[in-house]
Amino acid sequence: MPVVEESVVIARPPQEVFDFLSNFDNVAVYDSSVTSSERVGEGPVGVGTHGRGTSKVMGRHFDWTVEVKEFDPPRRMVSKSVEGKLDFTVTFTLEPADGGTRVTQRIDAASGLGGIFGRLADPLVERAQGRTVRANLETLAEWMAEHPQP
Repeated sequence: MPVVEESVVIARPPQEVFDFLSNFDNVAVYDSSVTSSERVGEGPVGVGTHGRGTSKVMGRHFDWTVEVKEFDPPRRMVSKSVEGKLDFTVTFTLEPADGGTRVTQRIDAASGLGGIFGRLADPLVERAQGRTVRANLETLAEWMAEHPQP
């Protein structure tokens, strides 16, 4: 099972970063592999909330739907895929650090991303996704620095 985990420090308070990350409409803003994303339904975000989107991974497009499994503002949010060909869990952990927020993103994916690439591709997928996740977190930090919340 490929696992990718990367961290970055963002010069914003944890609640502000958490609010941004828990808005499914924002995923495509910082995640270069996501071509579209949106929240499904109404009401406040919490356990049971669904988001959906489309990702491009290693040249292939995949539609997905996730469900929020853990929601502990402003510390932790876990989303797990519930529909689509990709089988994955995304965990965001936030903690105060250096006057801002350390954000750690962990992605646990099924081997071969659910059989799409095959188990032998796991090391390649891990390396490629590790670089992508690191770049995405850096993009998130830059975007939040350039777009302070009112």
